[in-house]
Amino acid sequence: MPSFHPPSNSSHRFTTAVPVTNSTANSTLNPAAAAAVSLLNDLLNKIPLPRWAIYAIFVAGALLILICCICICTKCCCKGKKKKQQKKNEKIDLKGVNGKTTTALVQPDASDVGYGTSKRPRGKLLYSLDYNAAESVLTVGIKQADSLRAMDLGGSSDPYVKVYTCPDKSKTFETKVFRNTLSPIFNERFSFQISKSSLLKSTAVMQIYDFNRFTKHNIMGEIRVELCNVDWNRVIEEWQDLAEPAKFEEENLGEICFSLRYVPTTSKLTVVVLEAKDLKSMDAGGSSDPYVKVQMALDKRKWKKRKTSIKKKTLNPYYNESFTFDVSFDQIQRVNLVISVWDHDTVSRNDPIGKLFLGGDASGNQLRHWADMLSNPRRPVAQWHSLLSAQQVNATLSLKRKLPLHNKLPF
Repeated sequence: MPSFHPPSNSSHRFTTAVPVTNSTANSTLNPAAAAAVSLLNDLLNKIPLPRWAIYAIFVAGALLILICCICICTKCCCKGKKKKQQKKNEKIDLKGVNGKTTTALVQPDASDVGYGTSKRPRGKLLYSLDYNAAESVLTVGIKQADSLRAMDLGGSSDPYVKVYTCPDKSKTFETKVFRNTLSPIFNERFSFQISKSSLLKSTAVMQIYDFNRFTKHNIMGEIRVELCNVDWNRVIEEWQDLAEPAKFEEENLGEICFSLRYVPTTSKLTVVVLEAKDLKSMDAGGSSDPYVKVQMALDKRKWKKRKTSIKKKTLNPYYNESFTFDVSFDQIQRVNLVISVWDHDTVSRNDPIGKLFLGGDASGNQLRHWADMLSNPRRPVAQWHSLLSAQQVNATLSLKRKLPLHNKLPF
């Protein structure tokens, strides 16, 4: 009987040794994992939701993020494919470019450029021109039109013709409206009182519109005839194809004279607004209350601006007012100077009379004036400029919102 005690002692030693060694190994191998699991369990226990609801929320969030990533990738791929397709479709044929001259390389003749698809014709107009030198009367005859574009849903149009001369544009005439036709016969004549000297500087404009009673009238096409190129020894009568309407109308808005002076050593740009003349009348009495706004734009963003005094009831104001701006040599390469003339109104909103801008993005006389200022430092350079429409300058310059002032920021 005593022989049974040793086996019981040995089995007891075996059973007690195994759990001790396992717990010691687990505690030494995974302390960080155990702590993370414990922390996660504590966080989950604090959330007043069942465990399955918490897991469902995590899965839904992961799926939402995955779907957003897929949508972004798909959109980027579609944009790339569209750009490649557009490049394939735009087959430009430059027949007249031989590469021997700079003009040919930069700007080929418009008739030599084909864009793969021919432009849809706008129709044609039969008109007449006659000038009575003794009475200084220009007579424009609108005979008929043919093959006009269908602007209405029924495949027809309601055309009429608007006739005027520019840059004066003091009188504008309109023909009768012809309903549901693409080949109207007008047979109307309009007279303009215009001197011989003004005639040679003018352009006759004939625009065909589609009449709409409740919406804006759509322009179908136009013809512009420079009257200095017309032989006035006989009456002109001819058919001419309608062209695409000009984006901006040439109009005599007046002229402005100002001087520019830049001193690189002090980083000072001085603008002296001297005077303006022949401004467009904006008030009912045939006059205006003009003032000049001088604005600086840096990197196509509005930056600094100043204003002159207001001159009452005049179209030929004299200012002689000076404005100085701090512009570093690095900034002068990236800045544009915007000069605009406004008509002041005490009751209603101020109206723009005309506008222009100078700088590296300018062209013509404005770019030449800016270049003369930079090439003659410390010397004022004055020049007259013709005002352009505010719409034209805004579309060309495309200024963004005002430039943030870094020195006013807290960091």
